[in-house]
Amino acid sequence: MAEPILKWVGGKRQLLQELHSRFPISYDKYHEPFIGGGAVFFDIEPSKGTINDLNRRLITFYEVIRDRPEQLIKENHRHEYEEEYYYDARDRFNELHKLDDRSLEQQVEEASLMLYLNRTGYNGLYRENQSGGFNVPFGRHSNPDFIRERQIRKASDILDDIEIHNQDFDYVVDDAEEGDLVYFDPPYQPVSQTADFTQYQSDGFDKDDQRRLRDIAVKLSKNGVYVVISNSPPVGELYENVSGFTIDIVGATRMVNSDADNRDDVAEVIITNVPTDNQQQQDLGNYV
Repeated sequence: MAEPILKWVGGKRQLLQELHSRFPISYDKYHEPFIGGGAVFFDIEPSKGTINDLNRRLITFYEVIRDRPEQLIKENHRHEYEEEYYYDARDRFNELHKLDDRSLEQQVEEASLMLYLNRTGYNGLYRENQSGGFNVPFGRHSNPDFIRERQIRKASDILDDIEIHNQDFDYVVDDAEEGDLVYFDPPYQPVSQTADFTQYQSDGFDKDDQRRLRDIAVKLSKNGVYVVISNSPPVGELYENVSGFTIDIVGATRMVNSDADNRDDVAEVIITNVPTDNQQQQDLGNYV
């Protein structure tokens, strides 16, 4: 079990036990079309499959980890935990994002800056404005680890035979085959006007996208692909009349919150077509 390298809104470390218990006992390739921080992916350490995200910076980050881990570690040692340096690094990070074509060296630099900003920014947030500019302010941390040497080398080994995509999640219809497992963890549909976490990047994810995801999940199921989906409770309604899918409401703790006192359990739904008698369901108490 490896640990994720980045902090990420909606990360699933608190939901691992619930998710694993619903995964099939055995499957072939593993696909995660909304990789985010990759808590589930790195925890199960799949040997083959795909990951994907629309966030180009995030995908560059994983490509650099997979292909150039030692360069990344070397670059990480250049950073300083200091407020003025942080804002200079943030400006450089946004400059690199504006480039259509980036050299391999610039990709490593961008990946290193992303990790540094993630570990030293306010509350570990990743947030973009409408222009795609990373805008999280400096954070106060006690000895933040932005080198992550051990974690990067471990992640690189796991990603070695994994295909990495930066496109719409519907790619998985062509990539996933009978007997594969697809785990969908899309931006959640908010349950209130103040709970909109869909803007972790400048492109949103609306109700039409949620319906489109449901239709793709149904298509995958008909092709013999195992599907597991996590989301907020309102999305469960989309699957109530879909044959072969079950809907369970579970609790998870949100670890990214500006107020530590409000990191309470929130309701989530796990939707799956994996038959109960084929779910892992064993004691997974070691997942925390």
